[in-house]
Amino acid sequence: MAGLTNLPTDLLRTFIAVVELGGHSRAGAALGRSQPAISLQIRRLEELVRAPLLTQEGRAILPTPAGEALLSYAREMVRINDEAVRYFHRSDKTGVLRIGLPTDYAVAFLQGTLTRYIHGHAEVELEVHCDLSRELHQHLRSDDLDIIVAVMTASTMPYLSRMWIEQPIWAAAQDFSLSPHAPVPLGAHPEGCDYRARMIQALDAIERRWRIVYTGPGISGLQSAVVNGLCVTALTRATLLPGMKLLHPSEGFPALEPLRVGLFYKHPRLSAAGLQLVSDLVADLESVGSGVHPVMT
Repeated sequence: MAGLTNLPTDLLRTFIAVVELGGHSRAGAALGRSQPAISLQIRRLEELVRAPLLTQEGRAILPTPAGEALLSYAREMVRINDEAVRYFHRSDKTGVLRIGLPTDYAVAFLQGTLTRYIHGHAEVELEVHCDLSRELHQHLRSDDLDIIVAVMTASTMPYLSRMWIEQPIWAAAQDFSLSPHAPVPLGAHPEGCDYRARMIQALDAIERRWRIVYTGPGISGLQSAVVNGLCVTALTRATLLPGMKLLHPSEGFPALEPLRVGLFYKHPRLSAAGLQLVSDLVADLESVGSGVHPVMT
């Protein structure tokens, strides 16, 4: 159609690589192009969008505000392009994929996705690593993981593909009761867990006393402690079990601050197998029920 500008995916792929890999030389090495060729592609893309996309601060190459805006579109456009190409080429998907998940997502949301992926791609070895979100981000930065789902510490972060809003809820055993003057017995994951921080912040804000009575890294142990009446905790709706009930502000449990949860990966580093898994994760995370909603970055 006359008057419309097309953004070539090769230019968008180069732009993503420069931002995610931290410079023109590294992007060139990953894409098999010279540094001058990379610079030329970036200039061409800037001409098409009519805005500067990159700026240099010291030795770091960073996206401008216009670059940040384009990056969100670029990642999605390149992902959809690669998904279409994979469909028609039926390329082999082999190798090892390392995925990092918070414990509750591994149990509640993504077990089915990963199981179906393994059954459909026997030639791919999938390694799943469960940890605190801050550790998962570090592992992705250091290339120890290929794909992560993790809580976000800011509204925009490197390597973000999709973002969801998660609303934590207070949960206790069905027959749980507590004197208004007694400290709240909390169950939580270890220090650094975002749900733990949300609980403490909420109770401190209303000057209600609390004490940690259970700490453990696994979601099943935490669920068991709650069902057995040892403690209350913050969960996602998908991790509520029979025998649990919700606790409300009228009972002295104020609403918890929502969490941003993101799907992260380094597109230039990801294999065809990894890109297929990203597409599967996006589809399944967007189909999750109450509490999680897709937000285009």
